[in-house]
Amino acid sequence: MNRLFGKGKPAAPPPNLTDCVSGVDSRAESVEKKVAKLDQELAKYRDQMKKMRDGPSKNMVKQRAMRVLKQKKMYEGQLANLRDQSFNMEQANYTIQTLKDTKTTVDAMKIGSKEMKKAYKKVNIDEIENVQDDMEDMMEMANEVQESLGRSYGVPDCDEADLEAELEALGDDIALDDDSSYLDEAAKAPSAPDANPSEGVPLDEFGLPKIPA
Repeated sequence: MNRLFGKGKPAAPPPNLTDCVSGVDSRAESVEKKVAKLDQELAKYRDQMKKMRDGPSKNMVKQRAMRVLKQKKMYEGQLANLRDQSFNMEQANYTIQTLKDTKTTVDAMKIGSKEMKKAYKKVNIDEIENVQDDMEDMMEMANEVQESLGRSYGVPDCDEADLEAELEALGDDIALDDDSSYLDEAAKAPSAPDANPSEGVPLDEFGLPKIPA
């Protein structure tokens, strides 16, 4: 059949906003270059008219400048139109992409919600409460064991009043032990006599005072 009637051409892909924006921006850049070139021509004609006297030659240059200025205005209008088109398509493309992202987010949230429901069905609240109660009971038992192990044995029963009196007496003994007033009295005592009371008296070879002959 393909040999008789030929093979049909493949269908063209649908228009893409991103490609359309790129095409419009490319056209706008081309128009901007034309506007820049016309600006250069206008500057040249303006400089020529400043140096020329009034007359036919200056009028001819002026007519050329007017024609270039009209072309510039036309291109500027086209450029503004292209920029508006590019902006509108970019806004539409942004809105479409935002909607796609929103749909993806919602789909992901739905899947997450289903997974949470499945996981929640596997959780037994009563079992968790029982485990918590068992742990609390075990902690209380452990505390009782520790208190039992820390119990003191063979400690005589004493009256609290007697213990307080003994504690006060112990404090007085400690105060007496800490008393250092005797050191002050020792410091005030007279100093010991000099080791050489007989200074100036001649001594023999044994360090004794010599007996006068």
